[in-house]
Amino acid sequence: MAGHSTREGAGFLFDRRTALLLNIQKKRIEPDIMVITLEGKVCMGNSAKELEWTVAELQQANEKKVIFDLSGVTMMDSTGIGIVAMCSGKMKKAGGELRVAGAKGVVEDVLKLTHMESIVSVHATTAEAVAGFTSGGPGSS
Repeated sequence: MAGHSTREGAGFLFDRRTALLLNIQKKRIEPDIMVITLEGKVCMGNSAKELEWTVAELQQANEKKVIFDLSGVTMMDSTGIGIVAMCSGKMKKAGGELRVAGAKGVVEDVLKLTHMESIVSVHATTAEAVAGFTSGGPGSS
């Protein structure tokens, strides 16, 4: 398609057709929690696929405790919600758990409107999500 290009590198994915930019960073909290920090938009297109691929890589590495830090996410559409739900299901099927933390503004509103707390554990901060894992407490905050 003329005028279309996709560039990847350093954790960034940019698609000119949709002007989506999603930065995905991984950080370990010892001993066994992986925090995936997202910045930008989680929407239909390559950004959602990139997030799905990141979770697949974590599963291959046998990661069982994963947190999506959404504090830097500015927009999430229905595809983004679906990807989060699907990633949660895949983690549960593999014997792990996905938690979501730090959503604010329109992203927090979308999570509430879609009742995501019934599918994935939603926390106000990454620290709260980590505390739930380390204390063995219930999934929901």
